[in-house]
Amino acid sequence: MDSGTEAFVAHRQLLFTVAYEMLGSAADAEDVLQETWLRWAGVDLDAVRDQRAYLVRITTRQALGRLRTLRRRKESYVGPWLPEPLLTSPDVAEDAELAESVSMAMLLVLETLAPTERAVFVLREVFALEYDEIAEAVGKSPAAVRQIAHRARAHVAARRPRGIVSPAETQDALKAFQRAIETGDLQRLLDILAPDVVFLGDGGGVVQAAPAPIVGADRVAPLAAGLSRFGAAALRPAQVNGYPALVLRLNGEIDTVMAVRIDDGLITGLYAVRNPKKLSRMERETALFR
Repeated sequence: MDSGTEAFVAHRQLLFTVAYEMLGSAADAEDVLQETWLRWAGVDLDAVRDQRAYLVRITTRQALGRLRTLRRRKESYVGPWLPEPLLTSPDVAEDAELAESVSMAMLLVLETLAPTERAVFVLREVFALEYDEIAEAVGKSPAAVRQIAHRARAHVAARRPRGIVSPAETQDALKAFQRAIETGDLQRLLDILAPDVVFLGDGGGVVQAAPAPIVGADRVAPLAAGLSRFGAAALRPAQVNGYPALVLRLNGEIDTVMAVRIDDGLITGLYAVRNPKKLSRMERETALFR
């Protein structure tokens, strides 16, 4: 490989994660990487001081353009919108801050930021880029970026989970949740669900899903207990977005990916992705290991 290709390959995972955290879509993140590669291939490398920073700049600008388009599409999205679930490796789970940054709960918080705020937050808080590097990536002055970062940090702090939950804690809560589902035990479910738990189902208007958020353990528990009709074999654990999650398979194919948010040992958020378009990448990846 030539030096330009080597640099792109070396930083590809970083660039993908930047794009995914900005967009909440693995498919769109891959498209952004393709656009980044096409622009990178035309760059005079002799004029580039820091190849990593330059690649991040290209990726950020491409992702910002796509993010504004996606926000317009989401206005007409049928039902709740959830990020595309991403099958992740144990390496991600071992990095607590990285795992939290790609979690369903955090990606939903990032959805509440304006595009530039989201880019600045991701680049500064997750990847610890310097303000002048971020300024070049988003087309703002370093002073403006500092202000945006402060505003975004405060916004996220008010909405993020109350503390970083370890994958082990999530695993324990998820196992209890899975056992309660398999037995259809309402009391067990009520014991693990927070009183104000929120259930979000994303069918994208393609498959059946709850058309609006369902709030309260007394409403969510019967819904979860209904999954017992599919049998214990249909529900399997997986590593999704940095944390343990449950995957429902029907007729050999992924039907639903369910991620959770944990606060103080209880499940406060249940995120069920059913939109087939958002499950296709995960279906392909899991098929490789069957």
